[in-house]
Amino acid sequence: MRKQNFFLFILVFIMAASVSMEAFSQSAAAGTLARVNEARQKAMDFECPAYFPSDWENLENQYGIVSRGQQTAAVYENLAAEYDAIFKKTIPLYAQAWEDDIILTRYMLFGTVFIESFPELLNKADEIALRAMAQYEAEDYYTAKITAENALNEYGTLLMGVRVFTARQEILDRGFRQYDLENFNRAEEVAQTALNEYYSGNNEAAITNGEEALLRYNIILSNGWVVFSVFRQASAFEEREFALIERANIASRETFRAADALYNQASDLLASEDYNEAALLFIEAEAMYLISRQETENRRLRAIEAIRMAEDKIEESKETAVEAERIIEGGLR
Repeated sequence: MRKQNFFLFILVFIMAASVSMEAFSQSAAAGTLARVNEARQKAMDFECPAYFPSDWENLENQYGIVSRGQQTAAVYENLAAEYDAIFKKTIPLYAQAWEDDIILTRYMLFGTVFIESFPELLNKADEIALRAMAQYEAEDYYTAKITAENALNEYGTLLMGVRVFTARQEILDRGFRQYDLENFNRAEEVAQTALNEYYSGNNEAAITNGEEALLRYNIILSNGWVVFSVFRQASAFEEREFALIERANIASRETFRAADALYNQASDLLASEDYNEAALLFIEAEAMYLISRQETENRRLRAIEAIRMAEDKIEESKETAVEAERIIEGGLR
């Protein structure tokens, strides 16, 4: 009886040990699979599939097999190591792509009147970009990613400011404000709100208000170019009429024909609603008509001077002839 109890005890012990070992094995497998999933997720977060698509496809095929059934710890570790390896190959390329985007956006800002007027804004964005670089070099990749996104967002917000500022300045430079004063005043209010939001650190609201301000400024510009082009056409036509009255089409034929070519081209652009180019060409045509008038006037003045000189010579010749005649008559006596 004791012998039976002893064997029963051994059997229970072995079964308990097996269950314990199985539980330990499952726990270890779960841990190593979690390690694989962590490495895989990190690789996806930094766009490894986009940089090495064939390598990634191979890894995903392995992952599909491994994730469907229990594997040894070594299999899981090898797969995790492969995900780590593709991540290490990707991270320099990923960082370079961020750097390229930041440099390009910053380049678009550099030298603009807006940034020259508010240089401290660019300094703020530069500080964020440098902080992202330091975090990347310290291999704090997730933090560096967030900081780089913030830097690019900062530069992008400033780029919106440049567009708003440029559109506004063109309106003022060309005198278009008078064509839609109500809309201009509203755009001014929204633009100021955008600036206030930016200084408060609310870039999203700054961009939203900046987009509205830019839309309103562009409407003013668009309508302004329509009015301006028609005005320039009338002005060029008036200058052409003056040139015809002064017969510049004859006296300064080549210049007048060049002016006419510009005028006709501008008229075609106006008909096709290309108001910007039409206005600029009408200005050129007007200038050429004026030049043809000036050339005509200069030629008229030169002709008058030539006639005067000729008349002086004729008069001088007459006096010479009279003097000669006197001398001759005096000799004959």
